[in-house]
This record gives sequence, C-alpha cells and structure tokens, in this order.
Amino acid sequence: MNNNNKGEIMNKLTKVGLSALAGSLAVVSANASEYSVTGDTQVVFSSAEGNEAGATGSNGKGYGVDTDLYFTASGETDNGWTVSVFTAMDMEQANTATSGGLNSSAQMTIGMGSLGTVQFNDVSGSAANAIDDVLPKAYEEVWDGTSHGAANHSFGSSTQSGSVDYRTPAFSLMGFDLSATYTYDPNAGAGPASAGGVGGNSQSGEAFTAKVSGMGFTVGAGTEEMNQASTATGAQKTKRATGYALYSNGPVSIGYQEFYNDNGFASAGTAAPDTEGDGFGIAISQDNYSLSYSEVNEQTKADGNTAALEEVEMSAIQGTYTMGAMTLGVSMYETDNPEGATGKYEETELSVSFAF
Repeated sequence: MNNNNKGEIMNKLTKVGLSALAGSLAVVSANASEYSVTGDTQVVFSSAEGNEAGATGSNGKGYGVDTDLYFTASGETDNGWTVSVFTAMDMEQANTATSGGLNSSAQMTIGMGSLGTVQFNDVSGSAANAIDDVLPKAYEEVWDGTSHGAANHSFGSSTQSGSVDYRTPAFSLMGFDLSATYTYDPNAGAGPASAGGVGGNSQSGEAFTAKVSGMGFTVGAGTEEMNQASTATGAQKTKRATGYALYSNGPVSIGYQEFYNDNGFASAGTAAPDTEGDGFGIAISQDNYSLSYSEVNEQTKADGNTAALEEVEMSAIQGTYTMGAMTLGVSMYETDNPEGATGKYEETELSVSFAF
C-alpha cells in the first residue's frame, strides 16, 4: 500500500473518531508520522510429566517455534490529538473467529490529551484484561506451564475483544498518581464484529479498573460483569473481581493479587461453582539477569450439593539472561491438584528468543 493510500485511510479513521467523540469540533486531517514493523521469534524445548486424572498429553517432550510480527502506525491531527494503530500477528496461531485469525492483538487508540484516551479493542488489549495477572515474573505467568484450566487470569476475558475503553489521564495528588478505566463490550464473551457488521449475541459486558501509584507502590483493583440469559431462571450476571498491590525498589519487585469469580450459569438453570484465590510473586532484575518465584492458589467453592474441589497450587521458578537481541530463558512449573483433583503436573521449559 503506498503512502497516499495510507494517508487516506488514516484521514477517514480520524474523521469517524472525531465526529463520534466530539461533534462540536470541526473535522481535521491526520498526518501520518511513523510506520514500523518489528518482531521476535523463539525456540522452546518443553518437558512435561503428570499423573493427574483424566488429562491427556501430560507426559512428553517437544520443540516448538513461535514467531510474532508487530505493526504500528501513528499520526497527529491538527488539533493535537493522536491516532495510533497496533496489530500483533502470531504466525503459528490457528485461524479462528475468537482469536481474530493470525491477529493475536489489534487496537486503534485516540489520544485526546487532557481529556484522556479512547481505545477500540478489536482483538484483546482492553484495560481490564491487562490486569488479569500482574505478579512480577522473569519469564511467563505461573499458569503458562500447567495442564490446569487456571481461572486466576480470567479477569477481563469476556470484554477483551470487540470492546472500547475510556482511560482517564493520570491525576496527581500528594505525590501519588490516580487513574481509572471503563470498558464496554456490546457482545461480551464473543469475538469482534467485522467493520460495519454486528455481533452474534446480545449479551453485553462492562469492566472498571482503578489504580494509585507512587513511592514505589502501586495498588489497583477492577470489576467485570457480563449479562447471561437463562430460559429457566431469567437473567444473571457473570461477575469477576481482582485486586493487587505491587512494590518496586531498585532491582527487586514484589506483588500480591487476589481474585474472585462468580461464574454464573454452567447451563440453563444450573449455577456454576464460584472460584477464588490469591497469589504472590517476587522478581530480581540486575544487569542482564532476571530471577523470579511466583505462586498462585485457587479454590473452587462448594455449590449446593456439590462439594468444594481440592485446592490447586501453581508455582514457578524462572530465570532469564539477555545478550543484546538474544534472551535465554528457563522456567520450572509445578501444579498440585490440577482441576481440583488429587494429582501433580510438572513442566520445564528452555527457550532461546531473538528480537528484530
């Protein structure tokens, strides 16, 4: 696509955004200022061993390659607003409607200066989903290497695609910065609609987040709700909540996070068991080295005549070493009682990644 066509597309996007968000303002042109493509690739060797009941593929070894490309473009309108787009392409990802095909992440962002920011989340990228798991880590989240269907990182998952965020600017108060976000999704729990199209369901969702940071501390929380219809009992909401506290001092970062999921209906008229849990993590980064330990405990609660499941404990010890564009990583995962049943799962990953 030549630069003239790109400029025309950016101009059209700007006109639509300005008309919708500030009808009293005159439509102005957007001038493209930057287009870039970056990427990374990694080779991962994994070794897994587990004796949990009912799991398949728990034991074995294998190599895998993951390559991602990142496309960014940005421009500025005559009134000082900014328009930027971002797309991440996972070259190994299956082409499914819920994942957006090869696009693992895609957003358009309008920066309005002191009025805040509006972001359209076509595929992932919502403010709520960004705080699903904020525990410090050197490599990946603790749930990345488990056979267990972890629920601790589900916050924001129902409103992450096909949604729109409003994000306030940071407000300073007595040495602390305060900010908040609101996310609305007209088709919660589903993938995005095509441009000019409509979603496949009528259940909406919304999410709120807020955080305060200063003097090395960050404290934040969020809630998410998704309308859920049942022909037997009427409407009910699936609700999620999370809260966290982080502290960073030099090379050391420490974090604690809690979550609670009211899972709504498992089927018409039948409530799904709720889940709750917490986790902590500590990471040390010095020069080219990073080390971390994290642990998350998860409990599926009793529901009516159904007893509570065994408590699940996931833990990870990780380390990385960076040499220029190359990073070496190692992670050792362990899960006790995956899926709430007696058993154990262990996984070790060795990776070599390159940024370009």
